[in-house]
Amino acid sequence: MKRFSHLFYAILTIILFNPLNLAQANPGAEEHSDSDKAPKLAYLVSDIHIPFWEIMSRGIQEQARTLGYQLEIYSAHNEAKRELKNTLQAIKQNVSGIIVSPTNSSACVTILEFARKAGIPVVISDIGTESGDYVSYISSDNFQGAYQIGQVLTEKMHALGWQNGSVGIIAIPQSRENGKSRTAGFLKALEEAGIKGGGLKQQITFSYQETYDYSIELIKQTPDLKAIWLQGSNRYRGALDAIRDSGREGEILLLTFDAEPEFLELIPQGVLIGSAMQQPFLMGATAVSVLDNFLHGKKVEKEIKLSVLPISTANIDKMQSTIERNVLGILK
Repeated sequence: MKRFSHLFYAILTIILFNPLNLAQANPGAEEHSDSDKAPKLAYLVSDIHIPFWEIMSRGIQEQARTLGYQLEIYSAHNEAKRELKNTLQAIKQNVSGIIVSPTNSSACVTILEFARKAGIPVVISDIGTESGDYVSYISSDNFQGAYQIGQVLTEKMHALGWQNGSVGIIAIPQSRENGKSRTAGFLKALEEAGIKGGGLKQQITFSYQETYDYSIELIKQTPDLKAIWLQGSNRYRGALDAIRDSGREGEILLLTFDAEPEFLELIPQGVLIGSAMQQPFLMGATAVSVLDNFLHGKKVEKEIKLSVLPISTANIDKMQSTIERNVLGILK
């Protein structure tokens, strides 16, 4: 299988970097309209249908427009083969730079290698890579954000007298660097508070049904389950429905990572006890700014970590304007 994979990538490399193909991908300036003369950027995203990535794409679009770039967005719909095809297509479009939010850290290595051979600079916006050359890695402080939302949970469990209960986790893939960091930070908070973990399920499809089924499994497998932490946000309804259908409403807490617009109401109502909110709009805008600085010969930081906001009933009112813009991408 490895031999086939290496052959496959070798063939793609020959096709992509054949001088004729490169010439076709880079026609003379006289063939472009005035709008086409603006430098192009590409955004390679794992799945634009996931709200987090859609909001990040809006931050990228807004900043690209502000700085005078054309932008093409390529969604892989969480498929590795489509992601590779998108990478090749973006390179053939003769883009000045690429921003990538890969399907996983391993897949990013291949993307970076193709971009390197084409001489195209890359900024990674979240997820990360196992290796390779890139201009900058823009990420959230996943470990600290998960640790802080873990503390929100443990304080609530102690206040309710539930400290002898356990906590289940429905995680994003642990092959992703951000997934590993989230789990590690959250478990540190549980350990410090003397609260047990109650199992971990890794998401594959990120669907409502998968979230619902994993929640049911955790509830059935762990009689003393007192909370579920969902390492995402958009399928929170699956977890809430599973808790309700199990007859455990009021007995199992739910908290998340990331946010949805309705969280501005659900957290104050106590339906969710809190969420560690990344700032995807800000991340996207930052990625474009960093790439623009690099293209203009300015020094850029190799790694930039943006804070994750631990939001609960205690601070949601004070943080609302920040949440609306940087987290949810709502521009007024």
